[in-house]
Amino acid sequence: MTAAEAWFLRSFGEDLTPGPLQLAPPGPDEAVVRVEACGMCHTDLGFASGSVQPKHELPLVLGHEVVGTVVETGDAFASLQGARVIVPAVLPCGQCALCAAGRGNACNHQQMPGNDIHGGFSSHMLVRAAPLVRLDAPDGMDTRALSVVADAVSTAYQAALRATLGEGDAAIVIGSGGVGGYLVQIARALGARVVACDVSDDRLAGIADYGASATFNVGGRNARDVRKDVQATLRQWDVPSLRWKIFECSGTTAGQELAYTLVGRASTLAVVGYTFEKISLRLSNLMAFDATVVGSWGCPPEAYGPVLEMIYAGDVVLEPFIEYAPLSTINTQLRAMAAHTLTRGVVLDPAL
Repeated sequence: MTAAEAWFLRSFGEDLTPGPLQLAPPGPDEAVVRVEACGMCHTDLGFASGSVQPKHELPLVLGHEVVGTVVETGDAFASLQGARVIVPAVLPCGQCALCAAGRGNACNHQQMPGNDIHGGFSSHMLVRAAPLVRLDAPDGMDTRALSVVADAVSTAYQAALRATLGEGDAAIVIGSGGVGGYLVQIARALGARVVACDVSDDRLAGIADYGASATFNVGGRNARDVRKDVQATLRQWDVPSLRWKIFECSGTTAGQELAYTLVGRASTLAVVGYTFEKISLRLSNLMAFDATVVGSWGCPPEAYGPVLEMIYAGDVVLEPFIEYAPLSTINTQLRAMAAHTLTRGVVLDPAL
C-alpha cells in the first residue's frame, strides 16, 4: 500500500478537504505516480460545484493535468520505474476497436483522473501504466509546466489534427484563453495564419504576441457582423474557404453560434469547448456549403510526441500562461476561478 495525502471532494458545493488516501499495490498493468504538479481546469470547478457529475462516487480526488514520477509499477511495466511522465487526462484501455484504430480518446473504457478514478490533487495516484507518456525535457526546463499538456495543450493539438490543420490554412479560434490560447500557438507552429476571437481585450492582446495575426473582440456583437470582419481579413490573406479551419474553444452558446455562423464553403468546424446549453442551428448549411463539422475530445497518448517537441523547441510556450501555487491553496484557487479573477492557468504543487 502507498500512503498518499490528498484533497477530497466530499460534498458538492463545499470546500475540498485534506486527508489520507491509501493506494492499493499496482496491478500488473498499473503504476503509482508521485505527483510533481497538477493543473487546475474548469472541469474541476464543474465537478466541485456539482454542475458536472463525476462518474466516481464521492469522496473523490479531483485533478487531471498531472506530471510526476513513477515510483512503483506492476510486473508488465517495470521499465517505467523512476521515469518522469505525463498522466494523460484520457487513459484508454488500449484493447478495443477504437483504440486499435488510433481513436483511444473516444475509448468506451477510458478512465479520466479526477472523474473515473482518483486524480492529481494528491501526493500520489494509481493509474493505468500503458498510456503514461515519458518525458525527455531539455535541461533546465521546469517540468511542472508540462502538467497542462495532459489536457489543455494536448486537447488543442488533437483538435488541430481532427481539422487536418496545416501549412497555408487559416485557423479561426473562438475563445483564446486556456485550450484556445494553446491552439493559437499550435496553429502558428503548423504553418497556419490565425484569427483569434474573444470577449476579453486582455486575452486578445496577450495572444497577439504568441501567434494571432488578427484579433477581434466579439463581446456583445452580432455573429453576422463578426463574420463580415473575419471574412474580410481572410480575403486579404487570400485564403480560400476550403482552408478555413474554425475552432470553437469557448464552451459557450454565443461562441458556438458564432463558430457555426463562420462556416463557409468546404470549410471545417471543430467543436472543442463544452456547454450544457443547447443552440438552434440550420444543419442544411452544412449540406449547402459541403462543409465538415468534427468533435474533438482529449488526445490519444500516442499523439503527445509532436506537441511535446513543439514545446521543447520553443514553438509553443507555457510559462507566460501559467502560475504555480501550493496544493494547499486549492479552495482559494477554485473560488478565484469561479469568480473569473484568475489571469493565468494555475498549476498546483504538492511540495510548496
